[in-house]
Amino acid sequence: MNQVVARYQNGRVLKGFTNDFLPTKSSFHVTPVDAPGTWPVDISVPELKALFFVKDFVGNSDYNDCKEFEPSRSPSGRRINVVFKDGETLVGTTQGYQPGRPGFFLVPADPQSNTERCFVVSAATHQVAFVV
Repeated sequence: MNQVVARYQNGRVLKGFTNDFLPTKSSFHVTPVDAPGTWPVDISVPELKALFFVKDFVGNSDYNDCKEFEPSRSPSGRRINVVFKDGETLVGTTQGYQPGRPGFFLVPADPQSNTERCFVVSAATHQVAFVV
């Protein structure tokens, strides 16, 4: 089971567990963390901003992810900067971004981030650019 935080384009947030997310499918299921024993919720990928695969559900609200790459670390994949329609910015690496695809995975530049990786829904982005 993957620990995930589903962030919708309308601002809604759902934390829970999934084991059936596939980037090629338009829906998957999340069992909410705050309602154990309940039925999984059907999630429509086009309604999402991004799906965050997290280390834990608590995180640290005082911590702001670093938006720069550590010079001593050689990142795997291409460096990318994503600006969402709501103004949030993510910086990381990707091995699968192609314009026109419904989404892509991003690994944050900050190794201390609570996010291990996230699936960015392309329709929720304002700008996507490779970083040199």
